[in-house]
Amino acid sequence: MRVIAWLVEGTWPSCVDAVRTHAPPAAEVVLLHVSGPDVPGLAHGAFAGLLGRGHPERDPGDLVEALGGSSAAELLDAAAGRLGRPCVREERAGRVEREVVAAAEGADLLVLARDGDRSRLGPKSLGPAVRFAVDHAPCPVLLVWPEPAPGLATIPPPPPHHPH
Repeated sequence: MRVIAWLVEGTWPSCVDAVRTHAPPAAEVVLLHVSGPDVPGLAHGAFAGLLGRGHPERDPGDLVEALGGSSAAELLDAAAGRLGRPCVREERAGRVEREVVAAAEGADLLVLARDGDRSRLGPKSLGPAVRFAVDHAPCPVLLVWPEPAPGLATIPPPPPHHPH
């Protein structure tokens, strides 16, 4: 069995705990972190457009990319320590939701955490990237709450009935 755990800053402990609870001891576990192109790209763009004419050596985008890579490595190290068993650490970069789906190809389970409004039950508890991964994953998905789930009272009431 191959289990992919998509780790995101802030919610990764719940994914690791779900793997510890639900993945068989003999499973191959892959801890996945995906860095999007957004922040380094914005830094490159801002520098090129406003600040950097004629001084490419001052472009902060490269530094932002390097810092992102080191923080991803630290997150993966922390997750591996929390998991407490052998695992593979995988770092990817690109369109986050598409990289997660691609990483799940051939997997037996994808574990990920809700990333939207976690104050109530319902579809708004999924942000766009997690919604895409849930809708397009080529394997079963285990979707976890990063903290205890809200109560049933948080479900909005049904719309009023309109007689015809």
